[in-house]
Amino acid sequence: MAKQLQVTLKRSLIGRPETQRVTVKTLGLRKINQTVLHQDNAAIRGMVNQVSHLVEVKEIEA
Repeated sequence: MAKQLQVTLKRSLIGRPETQRVTVKTLGLRKINQTVLHQDNAAIRGMVNQVSHLVEVKEIEA
């Protein structure tokens, strides 16, 4: 079974460095409480770790 990550933006990007804004945009998040699904891989995990203080992550069995 492939795992997926459910990533939800929980905090605002106002006042955040440009690198964090770009990372959140790359994850596909634009608005607070917006949720996206991504395959669980090293690249996505790295992006989530970079902005872990802004997002909430759940592992989903798919």
